[in-house]
Amino acid sequence: MRRCWAVILLLPLAAMAAEVRVCFNYGCVSEQAVRIDEALLAGIGASLAEAADAKGERMRTAAAIGRLYREAGRQSPISADRAGNLRDDGVFGKMDCIDHSISTTRLLALLESRGMLHHHRVLHRVRRTRLLLFQHYTAVLEELPDAADAGAARRFAIDSWFVEQGEPPVVLPLEAWLDGEGPDVH
Repeated sequence: MRRCWAVILLLPLAAMAAEVRVCFNYGCVSEQAVRIDEALLAGIGASLAEAADAKGERMRTAAAIGRLYREAGRQSPISADRAGNLRDDGVFGKMDCIDHSISTTRLLALLESRGMLHHHRVLHRVRRTRLLLFQHYTAVLEELPDAADAGAARRFAIDSWFVEQGEPPVVLPLEAWLDGEGPDVH
């Protein structure tokens, strides 16, 4: 009987957790649902709420994505992922840029759906092609223009493929990313 009550009392806590599917094993061949508990989300929300401007929000969002990936790594094989594609070759749980761009977009969408992004919105992932053969994908945030700035909205690549599992992703202006900028990893 005590177990029954314990389960009943814990149900609301489980309901507050968010579920996000992460991709791995290249090309999103494998997926696994991970649960992000409300305490982690509340901490991330508090951090993002302290961002005074769009630049600050991007930096805090990158840190949040790193935290979310660390949690996802505790629950899934993506803990084996390494920056780029070479250092985790043949490892179950490795992630290519397709896996990263889809998973990062999903994590960003979670933050957006919780009302945590005040200066950005999440866009569809973007692909760059170099020399017709080399393709690379990234998640994208678009800065929301304020009333004083009537110019074109600025877009940013949020690229977790470049970094070790659980570290904040690289944030670059999308145009620079499309021109091939980013850390030199393979």
